[in-house]
Amino acid sequence: MTDSPPRRVRVRAPELVGRGGWLNTGDQQYTLADLRGRIVVLDFWTFCCVNCLHVLDELRELEEKHADTVVVIGVHSPKFVHEAEHAAVVDAVERYGVEHPVLDDPELATWKQYAVRAWPTLVVIDPEGYVVAQHAGEGHVHAIERLVTELEAEHEAKGTLRRGDGPYVAPEPEPTTLRFPGKALVLPGGTFLVSDTTRHQLVELESDGETVVRRIGSGARGFTDGTAETASFSEPQGLALLDASSVVVADTVNHALRRLDLATGEVTTLAGTGRQWWQGSPTSGPARETDLSSPWDVAVFAGKVWIAMAGIHQLWAYDPAERTVAVTAGTTNEGLVDGPGPEAWFAQPSGLAATADRLWVADSETSALRWVDLDGAVHTAVGTGLFDFGHRDGSAEQALLQHPLGVTALPDGSVAVSDTYNHALRRYDPATGEVTTLATDLREPSDAVLVGPDLVVVESARHRLTRLRLPEEAVRVESVAHRTQREATEVAPGKLRLDVVFQAPAGQKLDTRYGPSTRLLVSSTPPGLLLAGGGADTDLFRVLELDPGIAEGVLHISAMAASCDDDPANAYPACHVHQQDWGVPVRLTEGGADRLPLVLAGMDDSAD
Repeated sequence: MTDSPPRRVRVRAPELVGRGGWLNTGDQQYTLADLRGRIVVLDFWTFCCVNCLHVLDELRELEEKHADTVVVIGVHSPKFVHEAEHAAVVDAVERYGVEHPVLDDPELATWKQYAVRAWPTLVVIDPEGYVVAQHAGEGHVHAIERLVTELEAEHEAKGTLRRGDGPYVAPEPEPTTLRFPGKALVLPGGTFLVSDTTRHQLVELESDGETVVRRIGSGARGFTDGTAETASFSEPQGLALLDASSVVVADTVNHALRRLDLATGEVTTLAGTGRQWWQGSPTSGPARETDLSSPWDVAVFAGKVWIAMAGIHQLWAYDPAERTVAVTAGTTNEGLVDGPGPEAWFAQPSGLAATADRLWVADSETSALRWVDLDGAVHTAVGTGLFDFGHRDGSAEQALLQHPLGVTALPDGSVAVSDTYNHALRRYDPATGEVTTLATDLREPSDAVLVGPDLVVVESARHRLTRLRLPEEAVRVESVAHRTQREATEVAPGKLRLDVVFQAPAGQKLDTRYGPSTRLLVSSTPPGLLLAGGGADTDLFRVLELDPGIAEGVLHISAMAASCDDDPANAYPACHVHQQDWGVPVRLTEGGADRLPLVLAGMDDSAD
């Protein structure tokens, strides 16, 4: 007698459509019918989102292990206006080493058909074309891998599994000196050190910014200490002088800080284990024993190396004397909240610049310029939140940026902002509170360094350094304001039931050994939208009360669940944390929905 396959909720998968068409397929256009017989994993992502980049890395092993049965399809679903540009999606697919087909969906057509509400979201479609699972956030690939194994066996037995090569076609490599460089640093001798991110190397350039002096790193993605030729990185970004003879490197996808000896080219590891930090991991400790999460930039401030920990929306610091790391600001909640360091909220901090009394922060997902004072308190200079962005100069209170990745301190006390998705260099002057535009027609500038009277800008998507003379007068641009494109969810005023759907993966159960295994945090913008139901609790459902006098706003929802292998014979079961943050735009409408389901893992099979 054989076990029957597990019963699953199955929903016919909607067609894949996107005005931008298909990438990484050799110009071939695909439909779901073309993929019938394969297990399809849809990855709804957008390239600004660090959590989406984490999932790209998580998927690599699954794609390799099940190459003849699984087809991963990236469905690029933009948040920012710049991300709807087809050329920018093409760049991002190469920049982040995406080795599967990508559907460019600038109008969110497929996103809407699949009722997706968050970046990233993974959807599994079985070989017969039915949706069998949906997961929001990171950390789900272990569960998907188990489901894939079950689907392989089930459909092999039914004769509905079709093995073979997938539709991925690698693009031709481009022979540029740099490839999507991230950050730059002027070395004591006047040369430039550049993180050549997509090629997993550091490159030293002559003072002309073009001639290669040497390359550090093998060029293969990896996490190996050693000589300039044998050491390996994984998408390195930020650089800072540790002392006159060494540089600290934010080795982003390795979740580590590395040290480069400038004289010998030797690379060693300062901090991080190579594993990604998850909720419940230590937030301080010996540097080499503590997990980090996508460190994007580094700067020396107040005697320590501060780290823009983009992956968990915090700032950390490395103490070179004690060889320890610790959180310095941020709660891991994503948003824009000022105040003492332990209470502040960030959203993917990606650029740092230190002066004697301030640490400037480019907080990319809130399109904001923030700063930290010597007491550790966090302040906002420019920016209002996760959903407002654009290109608008003038007083800082109403000025707009679009996903800035870099910030540079200038000699007069002002700062230059690499306003990445506006293709511009902006300036904020604390003395006047004014924002101006220094230069336009850059291509995804991600950093800039000061060299005498010039700024040398890392034009990441033009694969080069560009020298600009600091202008005496700012460039005038036409003001543009944008909001995130997603349509608002119509909900009824008054009581709204929030259900976060979580079904532990097969073979696992909720981990209750140390208390509740789930957590739900709810807040709103504006704060007055929530009359009741805000705050933190352990249940994954909540009755919210919305103020009928406020027409629209955003519900900020953060959910976490921990599950472990359900095997009583195993004294040390493997455990996994499932976590996602949602920002759900809502519009209060008579006759709107009185239930808001958000899928963390599983399928929402409740009646609406």
